[in-house]
Amino acid sequence: MTTDAPVPALEPGRRIETLDELTHEQAQDVLALLADAARTDGMQAVSEQGRLQLRGGRREGVSHLLLTVRGDLVGYAQLEDTDPVEAPAAELVVHPSHRGRGHGRALGSALLAASGKRLRVWAHGGKSAARHLSQVLGLTLFRELRQMRRPLDAPLDLPEPVLPPGIAVRTFVPGQDDTAWLAVNAAAFAHHPEQGSLTQRDLDDRKAEPWFDPKGFFLAVREADGEIVGFHWTKVHAEEQLGEVYVVGVGPDAQGGGLGKALTAIGLRHLAAEGVPTAMLYVDADNTAAVRVYEGMGFTTHEVDLMYRSET
Repeated sequence: MTTDAPVPALEPGRRIETLDELTHEQAQDVLALLADAARTDGMQAVSEQGRLQLRGGRREGVSHLLLTVRGDLVGYAQLEDTDPVEAPAAELVVHPSHRGRGHGRALGSALLAASGKRLRVWAHGGKSAARHLSQVLGLTLFRELRQMRRPLDAPLDLPEPVLPPGIAVRTFVPGQDDTAWLAVNAAAFAHHPEQGSLTQRDLDDRKAEPWFDPKGFFLAVREADGEIVGFHWTKVHAEEQLGEVYVVGVGPDAQGGGLGKALTAIGLRHLAAEGVPTAMLYVDADNTAAVRVYEGMGFTTHEVDLMYRSET
C-alpha cells in the first residue's frame, strides 16, 4: 500500500471501476503507474504476484480497481480473495503526482466495501503515510514482513554446506520437476497460503519471466528414490544488482536436520558466483527461529512491509 495521507474532499471527475480482468492496454497503464510510483518511493507498491496477476486474463478470486480522474488513471488497487480462511488481501497505489487528494482513502473505502469490511492490506515499506491511511480506514497492524540483506563480497564467510545423509542436490528441470516441486512446496508451506497455494499457472508465470534461471533453482532429493524433499529457488534482480533467497522450503519429513540451512548456503554461494554484491530475503518477523538462522548467516533487517486488517 503506497499513498500519501488522504484528504476527505471529493476530487471532481473521480471514478473507480472494478474489473475481473484487464485488457492489455489497461495492464500496461497500471504497470506504468507502478513504475512511476516505484521511482518515487524506492520500492514496488504491488508485489511480484500482484504484478503477474495483471496479465494473462482472468484470475479466480482476483479483482482490479482502477481509479481515474477525467479518464486518466491515477490509482490502482488489487483485491485477492483466494484464501479459504483469511480475509481478502489487497495492495493499492496512487500516482505520486496525484497524492494528497483523497484517492488513497477512496480506494481503501472501495476495497472495504468490496470485501464486506473483511480486509487485509499490505503497506510495502511501512511508510508513515500508509500507516496514517490504515488508521483512517479503521485497520490495525497484525503482520510484519522483514526484508533482510547481507553482502556477498569475497571472502564469503559462509560455512561449507553439510547435507543430511542420503540427500543430494541438483537443479530444477522445467517440465520434468513441475508437479513434484508443486507438491513439496504445498507441503512445506501448508501454514503459509501465499506460498503454499501456488499452482501450475503460477509456476508457469514465473518460468516465463526474464529473471528465471533453472541453474539457480536447487532441489534436495533422496538418493534412494529421487524424491524432492527440499529446495532453494534463487532470483537475480539484474537492474538492482541484488540476489534473492526467493524461497527456501523443506518437506515435513525432512525438517529438523539442517537441510534448510545447507540449501540456503548453497544458494548464497551460487548468487555470489553470479557476481551480485548483495543478497536479500523476506521473512516474517514473528518467525523468530528463521530470523535467528538468517542473522547467524550475516543478514540484517533492511526494511519492513506491514500488513493491516479490519477488526471484523
